[in-house]
Amino acid sequence: MYTFFIHLNATKEWLGLNHGEREDFVATVLQPIFGESGGIDVSFYDAEAFTSKCSDIAVLKTADLEAYTKLMDDLRDSSFFMKPYFELVDIYPTKLTSYV
Repeated sequence: MYTFFIHLNATKEWLGLNHGEREDFVATVLQPIFGESGGIDVSFYDAEAFTSKCSDIAVLKTADLEAYTKLMDDLRDSSFFMKPYFELVDIYPTKLTSYV
């Protein structure tokens, strides 16, 4: 199992949207992309109150690296990164290990 910690910064374009517009974007753009990414668990976390390095952190968990690559390609081709609503700061890929 792999976990990817993806650090993002929200852009002025994203912050300029009202909550309804953000919800519409999630429903019409992000949910279809995530829905097609079978086998990937996706979570988003707000971080801006706790760090100046990024505003958000996406956590993706999967055993399927090809599905992960396709998901990232789909996000890069969407307004998520193209508008851009978010800028990619860093990706920390990890592999689950068990020492217990």
